[in-house]
Parts: sequence; C-alpha cells; structure tokens
Amino acid sequence: MDLSIIIVSYNTRDLTIDCLKSVFDSDTEYTYEVIVVDNASRDDSVPVIKEQFPEVRLIENHTNTGFAKANNQAMEIAKGRYVLLLNSDTIVQPDTLQTMLAYMEEHPTVGASGCKVILPDGSLDKACRRGFPTPSASFYYAFGFSKLFPENPRFNQYHLSYLDPNETYPVDCLVGAFMLLRQETIRQVGVLDETFFMYGEDIDWCYRIKQAGWEIHYHPATYIVHYKGASSRRKPMKIIYEFHRAMWVFHRKHFKQRYSWFTNMAVFSGIGLKFSLSVISNKLKPGTPATRTLDSRTETSNRQTEVKQ
Repeated sequence: MDLSIIIVSYNTRDLTIDCLKSVFDSDTEYTYEVIVVDNASRDDSVPVIKEQFPEVRLIENHTNTGFAKANNQAMEIAKGRYVLLLNSDTIVQPDTLQTMLAYMEEHPTVGASGCKVILPDGSLDKACRRGFPTPSASFYYAFGFSKLFPENPRFNQYHLSYLDPNETYPVDCLVGAFMLLRQETIRQVGVLDETFFMYGEDIDWCYRIKQAGWEIHYHPATYIVHYKGASSRRKPMKIIYEFHRAMWVFHRKHFKQRYSWFTNMAVFSGIGLKFSLSVISNKLKPGTPATRTLDSRTETSNRQTEVKQ
C-alpha cells in the first residue's frame, strides 16, 4: 500500500461525503486506502458512509476524542508507506494525490509536505505554510506588524506573506487539513501529541519532525479547497479555550527553556490577555453559538459552486 488517507469526522456528514467523493475520483497510479474515524457524530454520518463507501475502513468512537487522538487511532492501523491527514471539509483535485506522492518519492529528505490550500473565495489559506510561533513571530502577528509590513520577512515570520505562494520551498509548519508524511518519519518522531485536543497539534508535529532532521516542504503544484469560514456568530467557549490553551501548551513544551523568565511571563500574560479579549469580543457578536466541527477545527461555511485558483 502506497498511501493511507486519514479523515476525522464529527457531525460533518455532507462535507465528509463530498471529501470522500473527491478522493475516490482521484487520478493516480498509486495504491491507497481511506480510513475514516468518526468521533461519535450525532448525525447519520456513520450509516451513510457505510452505505456509500463500503471500501472505507471506518472507526466508530463512542465519544469525541479530539483531532489528535482520532488521527492516532487511524495511524495505528494504517498500512501505507505514506500517511495523509486530510480534513473532512476539504476537496482534493483529481491530480492532488499523484502530484504530492510523486514529489515525496523524488525528495527522500522531505519528511512531510503540503500542497496549496485555498478557501472557497479563491484566497490562500495562510495556515498551509507557516513559520514557528516564536515569541517574536507571535508578537509581530498579534500586534498587526505583519499586516502593516507584508513584504518584510522580519515582521512576517509566522504567515510568510513575503514568499510567493506559487513557488515550492521549505517551511516550518504545514496545516493539519492536508499533511502528507512518510511512515518512516512517523515511526521516528511519534504520532500526534494528544495533549492538544483540537488546535496546535499540527505545529507541534512539524516542530518535532524538523528537530529530528527531516525537511518540510510546501509544494503548490496542486491544491485543495478548504471550506472553512470565519463566521460573525458567537463561538462556543470550548473553541476559544482550546485555541488559546494550545498556544500555552506549545510554548511551555518547546520554548519555555529557551527563553528568559521575563519573556515567558510576557508570552503567558499575552495569551491570557488575548483569551480575555476574545471572550469579550465573542460575547458581543450577534446570534446564537455557531455549530462547531471539532475534526476540521473551523466552522464550515456555505458551499460555493465556483472556486478560483
């Protein structure tokens, strides 16, 4: 088996079905299997997947175990030489699997790679190629310096907006919506850290991959569409909490010993302040709390029929 494709599902029946259709419509010479982990969906995702895609290897959880643990469950049974983490709210192109696997075959020093990820409006999903959230990178991003000086590498260490999104190059981080890894890399660095429930596990994984000596590449020769959206409605407190907790966990795990107590205090205080402001801002937003899909870690927006490249 060349590739194991892992999709985590949580109350995203229609999105998951569309994602699976795009996968099975792929034009590739590589052999692949698809493993879906359902995190106790309350819709009828499980019976519909069983009926429409009997070839899918389906793991049915009785509770929502989170993004990291669900992916780890699938990795335990994955047979492929490569493993692809793929969000349920994505659509792959017919050439995506072929293009990305061929790239990995041609670059044996690359432990993980990601393709171009675009949003339904045709814009780039900036999370698909990032730098590590160091204290300086986080500071410039949080206080708007990256937007003020988009072409300046110093102020754009996180989203790398000074780099051409249509060129291939090494990066620090990919996004968990599409992350292709060698099985060899996973055996060396381990699986996802389950301390992270629904945010930050992809950055943590990339950090460990690079620490182990592997390269991580962004390769935009193909793309996927990521149907996520930033709704104006209020978000559940769980979402806000887990997002900011992931920042705290990542810094404590990887950066705390590298920086002074003053810098660490500033970082943790900044996370606390940002959390408080996010809670207040969220309370002021109109409407009822938006439904959240924990597997995709972002609200799904209304599907658009046309997507610009």
